[in-house]
Amino acid sequence: MQIYWTKINRIIDETPEVKTYMLDLPEGFTWEEGSHTHLGLKGFNAGDKPNKSLVRHMSISTLPHEESLGITTRIREQCSEYKSILRNLKAGDEVALFKTYSNVPLKRENKNVYLLSSGVGLATFRPLVLEYLERADNVSRIHSLNIDSTKDFLFTDVFESAPDKKFTAQFVDRRENYYEEVKKLAADQDGLFYIVGSDEFLSQNIDVLRAQGIQQEQIMLDKREKGRTAFFPDQLSV
Repeated sequence: MQIYWTKINRIIDETPEVKTYMLDLPEGFTWEEGSHTHLGLKGFNAGDKPNKSLVRHMSISTLPHEESLGITTRIREQCSEYKSILRNLKAGDEVALFKTYSNVPLKRENKNVYLLSSGVGLATFRPLVLEYLERADNVSRIHSLNIDSTKDFLFTDVFESAPDKKFTAQFVDRRENYYEEVKKLAADQDGLFYIVGSDEFLSQNIDVLRAQGIQQEQIMLDKREKGRTAFFPDQLSV
């Protein structure tokens, strides 16, 4: 396993609870849209075995051409030891990156793509939208639907509807409104539905989509094959 140590070059306060840590690009480190990485804090590999409490699975919220690797995360006042350490880091501090992979790259199958997310889960979709806006080949259109009860919606500079580019962005702050919109989107029986959020959020969205006739192979999760089986136990994982 290759570990890339790199430095924080700046920290962006996206909202009162959400920060983006912009990291220097390590030499040889590559990724694609929809990627996640493991973010290790100092000391995570100091002993005989990795200290898992100092490692988290994080989505990458930027694309390589932006020349900085972004990690966007919510840090509440009451938080884990990991988030507490992360909150106190400053520009110049080092972090580690390893085990980078994309479960949700943008599929180019001449279909409509629907991005369903909760809160900071939108960070996973930011690179997909940027990739689409730069090159829309073989994607009919994209619609993003995000729910955030805080009403502090993220990345509104990117998630801004652009009808000429066949991209629409929708934000809601109430759960009942969100799922009503999901049902409407599921009227497109040929669409591709990407979901990012907590496991509970994934399960609820899958239940709504399946009830509307959307098939398992149309639903994309930020999970490896083994992880998908927990959400589709009655079928073979795609």
